[in-house]
Amino acid sequence: MLVLGIETSCDETGVGLVEDSRRMLANTVATQTDVHARFGGVVPELAGRAHLDLLVPTVETAMAQAGATWKDLDAIGVTLGPGLVGALLVGVAHAKALALAHELPLVGVNHLEAHVYANAIDHGDLPLPAIAFVVSGGHTSLMVMEGPGRYEPLGATLDDAAGEAYDKVARLLGLGYPGGPAIDRLAPSGNPEAVKFPRALMEDPDYPYDFSLSGLKTAVLRHVKAVQSRGESVAVADVAASFQEAVVDVQVTKALKACRDRELPRLLLAGGVAANTRLRERLTKAADRAGVEVLVPRISLCTDNGAMVACAASYRFAAGQVTRLDVAADPSLPLDAGASVTTA
Repeated sequence: MLVLGIETSCDETGVGLVEDSRRMLANTVATQTDVHARFGGVVPELAGRAHLDLLVPTVETAMAQAGATWKDLDAIGVTLGPGLVGALLVGVAHAKALALAHELPLVGVNHLEAHVYANAIDHGDLPLPAIAFVVSGGHTSLMVMEGPGRYEPLGATLDDAAGEAYDKVARLLGLGYPGGPAIDRLAPSGNPEAVKFPRALMEDPDYPYDFSLSGLKTAVLRHVKAVQSRGESVAVADVAASFQEAVVDVQVTKALKACRDRELPRLLLAGGVAANTRLRERLTKAADRAGVEVLVPRISLCTDNGAMVACAASYRFAAGQVTRLDVAADPSLPLDAGASVTTA
């Protein structure tokens, strides 16, 4: 079984081909970082226009990389949501056109689900049920994963997603865009205990699995302004390290709490922020002490890409799930809405 996957939920135009649900034959990503860097973040209108220009050549490149023809394909997978509506529309419309032109079934997937299934490319069939933790530029979601399209959401961010917070703090510290990699590179040279930033909701019984980063972001701003008001230089590396440690503390605590509370000693980490070296290090060590197995994709599969979409679509297709061609892109697609957009 060979499936092509299309990902256009935000600012990466990704196309991948996966064979037999796990063997990656191609994974081509056209990045838009230079387009958005001068604005310090993703501009939705520009993202949608860039996808229009990039998607056709990216599909062609991926097909050539895989050495595949349209007759070799069994299905077309595509991200239906969540994401930026204009960006999603480009990918969904193109996937529908390909499916119709080549008489192939369409398989729509949730963007968060696709991130989780990136683990299957590196680790094989996922050990389900398991706790899945997706941390990315637009999402921070903790859930129980039972199978393709079968999830129980546990918690999510109440305000800023982790990647969004990293971008905003990096901009405040003058580190540029994207902020996550910049802070990740700088933090090891700083003191993570230099500034005592808050750990919001870390042990709040009313929000056991939810996250909040707006207060932390404000705390960083106030610290920087206080230092500058005294005529002193901001210790940027120390602030970056202390901010990152505060974020990771809460992420590790809540992810392992979910494993413990649900008696599921398996954790699937995924999403762009899963590439953060400090999170990977802290979570792996803490999980090992707790007797929890942690699976995390290689760094190149953590950020948005088409191979993860193809992989997720492969598992859905194998389960008999095919999506109608009149399906609409949904920028707020819930993770547990998978069955409503497919028909066996």
